[in-house]
Amino acid sequence: MQATNIISSAIKKVAVLGPECTGKTDLSQYLASYFKTEWVPEYARAFLNKLNRPYERADLAKIAHGQLRVEDEWMQNANKVLICDTNLIVIKVWSEEKFGNCDPEILDAMHARHYDLLLLTYIDIPWEADPQREHPDKREYFWNIYKKEAAASKIPTVEISGVREERRKRAVEAINKILV
Repeated sequence: MQATNIISSAIKKVAVLGPECTGKTDLSQYLASYFKTEWVPEYARAFLNKLNRPYERADLAKIAHGQLRVEDEWMQNANKVLICDTNLIVIKVWSEEKFGNCDPEILDAMHARHYDLLLLTYIDIPWEADPQREHPDKREYFWNIYKKEAAASKIPTVEISGVREERRKRAVEAINKILV
């Protein structure tokens, strides 16, 4: 148990977040490959793909638990940094938007979870339709919410924008700064 805590504390955790269709998954996969480490996919995608009905407020707590469980499991195989293709801020934003509030259990878990860096992806790439994406016309609205949430988290945040190569370069530079 003690060795696990030492290993975990030596690993830096980076969460990639932002509005829908802003390149989070592409960036997460690239960063994991670049740093030869693990990346934690967005648990909600797999969960919602298996759900045979519209998601409900209670489903968000299940998604949050799943996201954290996978993050904890994959932390054990990470190499210096763990790249998380989302975090509970995303679930909070969606819960408040769709249901008007967020389960206190999700909020407590969000505040208890430590990250070393947030990469906040901007809305300057084209929208691509996807059955799980809900708001193509509200990208700027959500950008502003994520920017506010990132600031409120007090986690160091780097905004990621531009074409793919610029995004990747900026993200790599930001991660290298926390690895020193």
